[in-house]
Amino acid sequence: LAEELALGGLSPQPGLPEDARGRLQALLAPDAARAAELRAECTRGFEGIVQRLWPQLEVVVVGTAHGAEQLYCDALRQADCKGLPFYCPFYRAAGALLGVNLWPKEPAPRFLLCPDWAFCEFLPCPAEEEPRTVLLGELWEGRDYGLVLTARPGEYRCRAGEVLRVAGFHKQCPVVESIRRESQTLSVRGESIPEEQFCRSLCHAVGLWPGARLVDYVCVESALLGASSGACAPHYEVFVELRGLRDLSEGQRYKLDQCLQEDFPVYKSFRFKGSIGPLRLHLVGAGAFARLREALGSPLPMPRVLREERLLQLIQSSVIS
Repeated sequence: LAEELALGGLSPQPGLPEDARGRLQALLAPDAARAAELRAECTRGFEGIVQRLWPQLEVVVVGTAHGAEQLYCDALRQADCKGLPFYCPFYRAAGALLGVNLWPKEPAPRFLLCPDWAFCEFLPCPAEEEPRTVLLGELWEGRDYGLVLTARPGEYRCRAGEVLRVAGFHKQCPVVESIRRESQTLSVRGESIPEEQFCRSLCHAVGLWPGARLVDYVCVESALLGASSGACAPHYEVFVELRGLRDLSEGQRYKLDQCLQEDFPVYKSFRFKGSIGPLRLHLVGAGAFARLREALGSPLPMPRVLREERLLQLIQSSVIS
């Protein structure tokens, strides 16, 4: 970046359309002084570098800051964007804009549902024997609901795959928190562990590995791996990218399985009975998940519960231990 600022030109970058490159190039001019400032700040390290480079920056706006995507926000808070508040302004699901965050200073985003943006119905969780959707005026504070959405483009009605919790009311309108995605669960014996809760257990385990920082991860059910997962009972295969630690002992690897048993009594019961085998943890090389996002064709956060064999093969090719 400093070199491009000094020369006033863009270096070749894959994925940048030529028309966008041309428009950017027309705006650039050599700025040796600014390039020198950037180099000087980089020599001081990258912790808090965003605020050092742009001292008038007041807030980091993110598209999503809940669930497993919280991992990326935490990484930014601890390093590049240290000292800056994060704000997630809108709640979107299934391509529709549904709510707005009126509380920017609160660390956990909450969203006021806007009745005229889309037509929302809600299925109480856990599911009833004869499920019946309820409307905005029938929601109860503290309860969880699955979102059923009718969006204006095309007027289609579908289950959005999102589970919301009613955190309260603003005047008469519900304020919700996004709890989990229905499709992103681990279940080799019907235990149904949501990806967000698995992520918390993983972060707890990483905290028990001295010097380790979690960069990224995916988890798959052993059935997806077929014969390569071994002959033991169905189990989880977890692929993690770490910084600050090059290898893990068997005792350290077992910490994750232990954390899952502590956090999920159903999982612990299945492990005790032997109907779920011990979790297997694999370390992958640096940049493995960046390459996986490139294969997905999008820089956006990828599924944490991976179900595609083609993408899994890319991860397996980067395993180092």
